Amino acid sequence: MQPEVTAPIRFPRFFVTSPAPCPYLPGKRERKVFTELRGENADELNEALGRIGFRRSQTVAYRPSCLDCQACVSVRVVADEFKPSSSQKRTLKANDDLIATECRPWATAEQFELLQKYLAARHPGGGMTQMEETDFADMVEHTSVTSFLIEYREPGTGAEQGRLVGACLTDYQGDGLSMIYSFYDPEHGDRAGLGNYIILDHIRRAAGNGLPFVYLGYWVEGAERMQYKVRYRPLERLTRSGWERMPDAEQKRLIAAATAPRASRREEALPAKDGLASEYKVTE
Repeated sequence: MQPEVTAPIRFPRFFVTSPAPCPYLPGKRERKVFTELRGENADELNEALGRIGFRRSQTVAYRPSCLDCQACVSVRVVADEFKPSSSQKRTLKANDDLIATECRPWATAEQFELLQKYLAARHPGGGMTQMEETDFADMVEHTSVTSFLIEYREPGTGAEQGRLVGACLTDYQGDGLSMIYSFYDPEHGDRAGLGNYIILDHIRRAAGNGLPFVYLGYWVEGAERMQYKVRYRPLERLTRSGWERMPDAEQKRLIAAATAPRASRREEALPAKDGLASEYKVTE
């Protein structure tokens, strides 16, 4: 009897980007290790890499690989144990009339217009403000894994759709939802906390579908724009020993610091969240 012959497992090839200014901590330099997501096993590879701290940008999975800094920490919310705070309950109540629709990853002019408005208000001068509509289409549509875009709309009139006020590109994984990129109307006077609502809705969706986690990407202590991620409890972070729950006392301290009033000041414009794969160049 001839022994069964199985196809060899293709181990991905990893590459490293050139050092560049850190988008989160002034004076720091960042570099990333990345690999391509392609082939029939792209979903499985993306999920396996996601569990060890990689993120997806189009058809690339990457994670920080800085020589002298480990400030970027992968975090995820434990969806089935999540209990909203008083302010999160108010955010849910204020926005629960929104109609959320899961769409295939296909870019529209309406989405791009909303993204431009979001970037102009929240990331002025950042690299993504130079995006053209074709760049946005690449960000949404160039995916080799199971992903979808959730649109958040106000109630419409009759058969007419309501106004688009938020959207999120999301990957579906076996152990949860990975929020790749979210954007929303930052100047909607009647809807405070739209960004928080999108995260809360993902937590609710994950729990309702029996998925244990919502992956929020990287948290960087000391980077003001990343502190919103500590507000969702319980939160797990990836350490050298694996995923560990953030101690309640530590998270309360971080939440208090993140929500404390801050003196008004002009912030340096920083790049927005990773959305384009243009920096990841594979050279033979």
